[in-house]
Amino acid sequence: MDLSTQLHKTALQKAEKNAYFFMDHPTTYAELDTAVTKFASGLEKLGVKQGDHIALILGNSPAFIISYYGAMRLGATAIPINPIYTADEIGYILKNGDVKVVVGLDLMVPLAEKTHLELPKVEHFIICDSGETQGEQPNFHNLSVFQKLKPFTEIVSSGDLDFKGPELEDDDVAVILYTSGTTGKPKGAMLTHRNLYSNAKDTGDYLKMNEQDRVITALPMFHVFCLTVALNAPLISGATLLIVPRFSPKEVFRIAKEFAPTVFAGVPTMYNFLLQYPEGNPEYMQSLRLCVSGGASMPVALLNNFERKFNVVISEGYGLSEASPVTCFNPLDRPRKPGSIGTNILNVENKIVNELGDEVPVDQVGELIVRGPNVMKGYYKMPEETAATIRDEWLYTGDLARQDEEGYFYIVDRKKDMVIVGGYNVYPREVEEVLYNHPDIVEVAVLGIPDPNQGEAVKSFVVSKNPDLTEQELIEYCKQYLAKYKVPSSIDFIEELPKNTTGKILRRALKTQVAQAK
Repeated sequence: MDLSTQLHKTALQKAEKNAYFFMDHPTTYAELDTAVTKFASGLEKLGVKQGDHIALILGNSPAFIISYYGAMRLGATAIPINPIYTADEIGYILKNGDVKVVVGLDLMVPLAEKTHLELPKVEHFIICDSGETQGEQPNFHNLSVFQKLKPFTEIVSSGDLDFKGPELEDDDVAVILYTSGTTGKPKGAMLTHRNLYSNAKDTGDYLKMNEQDRVITALPMFHVFCLTVALNAPLISGATLLIVPRFSPKEVFRIAKEFAPTVFAGVPTMYNFLLQYPEGNPEYMQSLRLCVSGGASMPVALLNNFERKFNVVISEGYGLSEASPVTCFNPLDRPRKPGSIGTNILNVENKIVNELGDEVPVDQVGELIVRGPNVMKGYYKMPEETAATIRDEWLYTGDLARQDEEGYFYIVDRKKDMVIVGGYNVYPREVEEVLYNHPDIVEVAVLGIPDPNQGEAVKSFVVSKNPDLTEQELIEYCKQYLAKYKVPSSIDFIEELPKNTTGKILRRALKTQVAQAK
């Protein structure tokens, strides 16, 4: 089974049921399925074939859902990309991912003009109306760019409703999700139809999602947490999505008051903003039967305060892009343990091992590894990285964890130096590479520091050969090459970075320095 086929079956069984609300406007499963079929057909008429790669540079919208499921129905591979990435970051993924078609907002048109000569494999830019350009027409200097542009509505309207896609194999790659790597360059995790469908179904079953549920979809759809927990799982369960275009506490509470949601999924930062919102009326949340949290560890104090104020239970879980992503959730039929990521979801096995790969005793810290139908096929065009990450069918997560006597897992620390800003992953090396390219920088070290709003913030320590270089100048420099959440919030200038005898930078010493400065 695959997600697109399941959507079609649901549309046949529940044609008039609402699949989602967007800007308060309902769309039925039959209407969604029709749009998906016609979009897939429209892509085929553009020359898109099974196995081709399609980038989705979109926010939360019907266009994302239609493009995502339409690509799968055609047998193409979707590559969701964060729309707030810089031109350099997007360009790298489009090149490395061998993208043939880009589906993006009209705000992306300048990017298309700027990069089309650098991206010869991109044959078409399908443009969606953002409602923010106010009818402005771009002034193209190159006619070939204009010829590549196609309106999204035109692709849908040109498609045939009797389109029959190819037979999809379980092992065919459905999605490639780019996740930052320790080398500083993103790696494309290849997720198959089996990976995505199994994780959506197993997660949905574990969380008891059903056709009566109304799920607030406020997480970004390009993020794997949203894709599985707040998009795929609800849709294969016949539930209704309440789409939030951009997260804001005001909009979430408005939707909660208007539509009586039953499920909310978010990262800890979202829960913190909702908790702190002065006009957040607990009565609006009375209909919720379940809240789920992931993307970063939730402080126990925040969890307790939120549950106390809104009289709901938060089930915290764990996942990673390479696992489609969910591996654990706190169970609904047993006690929830604050601070824990819960237990194995259905059909997925987690284990704690030492450096030799041997399972460690209860409560002993080791590396968390995962096995199941949700584990990725591998990294796109990176066989060595794949072999290092997947060993004997086990996915090595790089996270340090422990397991208690009742089978609950706890993340203790991150083996890698990843920083999580508002639920988004930032690898220090990626930021360091940008700073190292500055002509006045000699040495750089980047790490995460606690932040009351985002969970963590990016902090940089630099050694500069220019005594006049300022913190603000470097931050503005980083903004040219990094997405906003990756840009350092603060930069300290020091004479020399602490190192061990082999020359390795001692990040722990820098963290101690930050803690002592408070």
